[in-house]
Amino acid sequence: MGKSISDNDQQVTYLKERLHIFLEVLDSIEPETTELEDIDRLIAMMDDLELKMEQFKKSK
Repeated sequence: MGKSISDNDQQVTYLKERLHIFLEVLDSIEPETTELEDIDRLIAMMDDLELKMEQFKKSK
């Protein structure tokens, strides 16, 4: 497991990187062939981002 991110700049960088990955995945999805599992994965990614944002807010 990685080390905890406590620096504000590192937290913002981490969130930006995760959001960038999410957007790349979203752009690569073909609406005509998207499976329910793909949508579930996107929702899980957003949930993870939201959870991490909340954790970072509380650590301030």
